[in-house]
Amino acid sequence: MNTYNLDQLIKRTGTSSIKWDETNKFFGCKDVLPMWIADMDFTAPQVVNDALIEKIKHGIYGYTSVPSSNSEAVQAWIKRRHKWDVLPEWFTYISGVVPALSVAIQALTQPNDKVMIFSPVYYPFFDMINWNDRRLVTSPLHFENGRYHMDWANFESQIDEDVKLLLLCNPHNPGGTVWTKEELKKLGDICVKHNIKVVSDEIHGDHVLTGHNYTPYASISDTFAQMSITCMAPTKTFNIAGLQAAVMLIPNKEIREKINLFQMKQGHFTLNAFAIVAMEAAYRFGEPWLDQVLSYIEVNMDTAIAFIQEELPALCVSKPEGSYLLWIDCRHLGISDNELKELLLKKGKLALDFGKKFGPEGDGFVRMNVACPRETLIEGLKRLKIAFS
Repeated sequence: MNTYNLDQLIKRTGTSSIKWDETNKFFGCKDVLPMWIADMDFTAPQVVNDALIEKIKHGIYGYTSVPSSNSEAVQAWIKRRHKWDVLPEWFTYISGVVPALSVAIQALTQPNDKVMIFSPVYYPFFDMINWNDRRLVTSPLHFENGRYHMDWANFESQIDEDVKLLLLCNPHNPGGTVWTKEELKKLGDICVKHNIKVVSDEIHGDHVLTGHNYTPYASISDTFAQMSITCMAPTKTFNIAGLQAAVMLIPNKEIREKINLFQMKQGHFTLNAFAIVAMEAAYRFGEPWLDQVLSYIEVNMDTAIAFIQEELPALCVSKPEGSYLLWIDCRHLGISDNELKELLLKKGKLALDFGKKFGPEGDGFVRMNVACPRETLIEGLKRLKIAFS
């Protein structure tokens, strides 16, 4: 039974929304429909809002610790949704997955060490490696039949004694590929063979579409778990990114102590009071909301793909396996990245993420966020058609 009105249009301009209020900063224009940054245009679950209201009513926002009830909620969610038995003692809380990547890089590697990624990938992967003075090594993914595939030969050929860490995006952003258990096992076997630790960004793990199964990397074997950090968060799942809450799952005590020590050096000790409240409420009571949102997003995906295939046959698009992000292949248009931007922003008045920011392998693609009311989606698709007509 549907209980949330996901068709409701909610004004987000004037709310300090990066997505809606900062298009001029990121795109050089204001009069565009923003369908780029990965947050949803749906209200958070009412149970989350109610929990925050109760916190506000209390009226005291002093120093706050993460209670054991929060960890129990996270533990139960992972068991229920992803069939992985985790222990609260593994948990290290942090404000977000990107800060987690940075902490892991700094705590587990030294300047000038090599850190590997698969490209294209979520662009902060590049930034965290480069800004922390580590050497970036990329293994290009193969895009075939609307899905990305790892090039095992290329990946292993680039490994040497200086490679200490792999940043993995599971499920994959921007392409929407949900790595299979078999793919992850093959990857993990190579990393174990070469003594490479894996930091897995699994923030999109709750947004998997029909017919596909998300496997947490560390759940495959204890060996993988002992050589990895899994980064999860309720923020993408329940549209609460502005509250800044994430958790690092670190089964290996030595690695966990290194991470915790580095956080202490930064003066980072806990989550903010509202993040704690929202996280626990979301994981305990937000499941019905998420199930409805996933069904709605799936229809949005199908609607967008059908429109593009019928109205814009020069574009290539396939249904992603996970996430609410549609990865559109514009390479058959035969135009440059600058021309693509010009058409979308100036002619179509539509702001999408341009693929090149996810690495050179993303050149010629655009990423469209379809986690929005259907009326917004239809308007965005009309603008996409105008851009390329």
